[in-house]
Amino acid sequence: MYAERHKTKISIIGAGAVGSAIAYALMLRGLADEIVFIDINEKLANAEMLDIKHGVKCIPDVDIFCGDYSDIKNSSMIIVTAGRGRKEGESRLDLTYDNLKITEEIACGIEKYYNCGIVLVVSNPVDIITCYLAKRLNLERGKVFGTGCILDTSRLSAIVSDYFERKLEIPVIGEHGSSQYALWNISGELDLSMPQKSAMEADVRAMGAEIIAGKGKTFYGIATCVCSVAQAVICDTPVELCVSVLLNGEYGIYDAALSIPCIVDSNGARVNENRRLPDEIITFLKKTAQNLNNTIPNAYRL
Repeated sequence: MYAERHKTKISIIGAGAVGSAIAYALMLRGLADEIVFIDINEKLANAEMLDIKHGVKCIPDVDIFCGDYSDIKNSSMIIVTAGRGRKEGESRLDLTYDNLKITEEIACGIEKYYNCGIVLVVSNPVDIITCYLAKRLNLERGKVFGTGCILDTSRLSAIVSDYFERKLEIPVIGEHGSSQYALWNISGELDLSMPQKSAMEADVRAMGAEIIAGKGKTFYGIATCVCSVAQAVICDTPVELCVSVLLNGEYGIYDAALSIPCIVDSNGARVNENRRLPDEIITFLKKTAQNLNNTIPNAYRL
């Protein structure tokens, strides 16, 4: 069954593997009436658009087309996926300088034509890009946020669910990268030893690199995660997700974006104030925020 919603447009900036997989997943879910591809490589964008468009007769009506930044007007969501992808052996933080440079170009295009909608950052390193774009665009708080640890949460939950042979969700917070923290206590007591938990967490941290080593890039997992965000935003069905948001004093953290349990709906993402975090986790988050801020080149400090 497809979601009930008003007529919507979703703009996707970046028509590479991730952006195209997101468009395809959104189309299958029937979450948009219009999907706009925006990419500096117009030939690539057109090819991806045509490939996806040829299947629309089997699903709810959706108009998929290539455009430019002027087409982001009246979008319910603007999804930013543009950027250099990781190569084998690289961390997400290795992409910082190159992708901040691209993000500045994107910010110029968005601010010229933006009139409404949520801006969702998918590009890596997602926490740094989210922090920069949220401050750079200076929209209403929560209107710009990143996918953050949604994918890590999904990966860890899949591992744990396979182990126990039942569906479980273990939220992951912090950095979408090496400095992340699993909230095991949220799912209640699980019959797992600390070494078992540590091994599962290590598998999640290494999973992106493992997939890249095997096929060069990752895109299916994040595409379906973006659909969960789009469902909440477009249908205004509030859901708690561990997304990356620019913090302004929450947990004593300023001017850094990290994944925190947030309520996501048509207004964007806001920290779930009912979700209390222990002091040791807050200390960990503060250290992670400082480490991320130290990674930002001086040319891109706002």
